[in-house]
Amino acid sequence: MNNMHILLVDDEQSITQMIAMVLHKEGFTNIHQAATGEATLQHIKNNPVDFIILDVMLPDANGFELCSKIREYTDAYILFLTAKVKDFDVLTGFEKGGDDYVTKPFNPLEIVARIKAYLRRNQSTPPSTAPIHKKIYDFGYFIVDEDRGELIVDGTVIPCPAQVFLLLLHFCKNPNRILSKDQLFAAVWGFDHFSDDNTVMVHIRRIRERIEPNPSQPIYLLTVRGLGYKLVKGNEQ
Repeated sequence: MNNMHILLVDDEQSITQMIAMVLHKEGFTNIHQAATGEATLQHIKNNPVDFIILDVMLPDANGFELCSKIREYTDAYILFLTAKVKDFDVLTGFEKGGDDYVTKPFNPLEIVARIKAYLRRNQSTPPSTAPIHKKIYDFGYFIVDEDRGELIVDGTVIPCPAQVFLLLLHFCKNPNRILSKDQLFAAVWGFDHFSDDNTVMVHIRRIRERIEPNPSQPIYLLTVRGLGYKLVKGNEQ
């Protein structure tokens, strides 16, 4: 299908073989496997990786802690495989640098849907002879530079994981508009709502930790009870 490199990390060979088989049928050819945390890091250090499917429980490593180490080498999309669905586990996974998760047991076609959604979001745009317009969203206290992929808060560039940046960017493109969780999930993650509400909620919190002077009392990214969220700008602020 493309040159995308996918790394499957799980010590249960039956799971990695099942996922690999389905991916091959869908046209993906660059599929790699690792069964331990050590093997995962070794592979990432020496090979290109675009998408990582990472089991939370490995024989020599905790998947969440391994995720933090992975982030030292790559910004690849990380999808957790987990049997744990507690809020704390989800929060931990996102805080360590994960992008999303699926719970076991799962349908391998769900994994395929996630990868295809990732591809749709990251398709390169053909060169154009039209003038280049800078895509900068200025909210005063913070600025989002789409072309550079930067979040600048009070004059300082703030590190921002890819999925958090994409969610913030979607809000910037729709200022003063109420967006429901389902709308956000479909627009930013790019597929039907497989995960629970924690996925969006945790990413909202991660945005607030970056753009709000006081994240516990947001003035930019507001919750509209029963409806969703709104990034306010201008007179509505």
